[in-house]
Amino acid sequence: MLQTIWVSSSRSWDSRKPDGQQTSWKCGFVRTIIQHTCPRHNPRGQRKARMLKKIHICLCFFFVSGILYEISLLSGCFFSCMPMPKHFLTPEQVLNLGKSIIFLETTERLEPPPLVSCSVESAARIYQDRPVILFMKGLTNDTMETIFQETPLLQWYNEVDPEEEKNWVHVSSDASRLALIWKYGGIYMDTDVISIRPIPEGSFLAAQKSRFSSNGIFGFPARHKFIWDCMENFVLKYNGNIWGNQGPFLMTRMLKTICNLTDFEGIEDHSCQNISFLNPQRFYPIPYPAWGRYYDVWDKNPDFNHSYALHLWNFMNRNRKAVVAGSNSLAEKLYKTYCPTTYEDLIKNAELRDLPSYEDSV
Repeated sequence: MLQTIWVSSSRSWDSRKPDGQQTSWKCGFVRTIIQHTCPRHNPRGQRKARMLKKIHICLCFFFVSGILYEISLLSGCFFSCMPMPKHFLTPEQVLNLGKSIIFLETTERLEPPPLVSCSVESAARIYQDRPVILFMKGLTNDTMETIFQETPLLQWYNEVDPEEEKNWVHVSSDASRLALIWKYGGIYMDTDVISIRPIPEGSFLAAQKSRFSSNGIFGFPARHKFIWDCMENFVLKYNGNIWGNQGPFLMTRMLKTICNLTDFEGIEDHSCQNISFLNPQRFYPIPYPAWGRYYDVWDKNPDFNHSYALHLWNFMNRNRKAVVAGSNSLAEKLYKTYCPTTYEDLIKNAELRDLPSYEDSV
C-alpha cells in the first residue's frame, strides 16, 4: 500500500517496523512529494498513526504558511496584490491574454533597482485584474529573434550588427516593445513610470508635449494597424545614430500621418482614428527639463489629480539621485503611497548598510 506525504521540513522522522528495525524518512523541501510503503499496524497502532498524521498535517500547515509569508516579504506584492491562479500559466499563455502590463529591462542587471521595483509594484497594485510582466537580464539573441518573428522587424534584426550600434540598448528596446504590443496587445511602460490610477483608454499614445508623442508608455490591442505601420517605418527610416529616431520621433511622425495635431489648450485629450493622444498632464506633469523636482522637498506636494502615471525621467538622472528614507522628497512620498513594499525594503537595506561591521566593533 502506498502513501503520499507532503514533506514539511528538512529533518528526519524515525519509525520502527514490527520487527524492530528502524526506518528513516528523509524529508526535503516543502514542495517535495515522497512515497513509501506503509506496514500493517494493529488497531492501537492505527489510532496512534492517525493522531500522528493529524499532528503532522498541522505542522505542515503552519510551516507552509510561514514559508509563504516569508516569500511574500521577499517578492514585493506578488502574493498580496495578485490573485493566485489554480494553475500556473506559461509566459506565452499570460501574454496571449492580451491585457498585460509589459516592462522591459534591456540592460544586464540581475537585480532591479528600487525605481524599477516601484514601477512594477505600483502597476500590480493599480491593475489587479491584469498580468504584469517584467522582461529582465536583457534580451538574448534567440529571444529577440522569436519576438520579431512574423513582423517587419525580423529583416532589420537579421541585418543589423549590435556591436556597431552606439544606442543598441535603446534601439533594441524600442523595437521589442513594438513587436510585443503588436503580437499580444496590452500596455507598455518604461521602468521609471509609477502608476497612480488605471488608464481608461484601450488604444492610446502619451503626449510628452503638444504635437510630440512619447514611446515610454502606450497601449493597443493586438494586431493593431498603427503598430504594424510603426514597425514598417522603423525599418524604412532606420538610423541608429540618432537617439530617439526609432522611439518618440517614430511615434510622432507616424501619428502625424493620420492626425492633424494641434496644441493642447487645457487638460483635454485629443483623438484621431480611434487612437487617443493623451494630454501631457496624464504622464508628464513634471516635464523632463524639471525632472530633478521629483527628488526635491516641496512646500505643498502636487496632487496629480489629472494623471494616470508619472514618468520620473531616469534617463536624465545621470547624477543618480535616489529616494532617501526620511528625506521627505516628492519621490519618497510617491514610494510610500504607490509602492510601499519597495519602500519598506529600501528602508531595511539602508538600515543594514548603517549597521556597524564586525571590524568596526572589535
